[in-house]
Amino acid sequence: MAPRSNPTARQQRLGAELRKLREAAGLSTEQAAAALATNRTVITSTEAGRHGISPERVRRMAYNYDCTDRELIDALAGMGADRTKGWWDEFRDVLPPTFLDIAELEWFATGLRMTTLAHVPGPFQTEPFARALFEAAIPALPEDEFEARVSHRIQRHRVFDRPDAPTYTAIIHEAALRIEVGGRRVLREQLGRILEMADRDNITIRAIPFSAGAFPGSGQSFVYAQGQVPNLDTVQLDRTGVAEFLHLGAQLRKFSLQLDQMERISLSTNRTRDLIHAITKQL
Repeated sequence: MAPRSNPTARQQRLGAELRKLREAAGLSTEQAAAALATNRTVITSTEAGRHGISPERVRRMAYNYDCTDRELIDALAGMGADRTKGWWDEFRDVLPPTFLDIAELEWFATGLRMTTLAHVPGPFQTEPFARALFEAAIPALPEDEFEARVSHRIQRHRVFDRPDAPTYTAIIHEAALRIEVGGRRVLREQLGRILEMADRDNITIRAIPFSAGAFPGSGQSFVYAQGQVPNLDTVQLDRTGVAEFLHLGAQLRKFSLQLDQMERISLSTNRTRDLIHAITKQL
């Protein structure tokens, strides 16, 4: 197995899932190492995502851990097989790791559901809008990191340009559509971009109006990323600008239910378009 000095979120997730399988089988790291004819440090390093692992090795571990879920095993083996670098790798050692993790999560998701309260979703942002957001950082960002953040933010739209682009449902609060980030001209252009994205077959945009009042999850912006199988779903939660990734079943159910409720109280896609057009006319 080849060592990885900078484990990706995907490798860390694979390691975490292998650890879950080992623990479900009631095996210690020592027992797992003995069954796989290796040593304990290889098991712990693999589970921490510090080592790449071949699909064959993944399947052998699943066999020794008594896993019979073929779909899950195939999905995990696929994670081990994919060693290609993504566009986000050019930002490694330039931006904080969570920037890369978010892009990687979006890229490999089969479907995305998200909600945002104060800002337009990252993959929809125009360059002037993104620049205005990053210019508001305190303390001010160094110039090279500022430019890297803007470039990374704009390139996140590439996930929608793939032939197998994931389905994407964005639930955007009316506040995020009205805050004049960068001024009226910038916001007008940004709203136009949202309407353009809404024309794509795989993208659904719905707005939560001010009149909806309070609702579950009203204080949070987050992304629910669907994996190849439900066991590999992930919630990316934004806590004061720091991304947190949640994988536990109870956590996933909670945020899925919150999104369901948000969709129920949100405007239809047609009424959302009407709202965006009305806001644009006021600018």
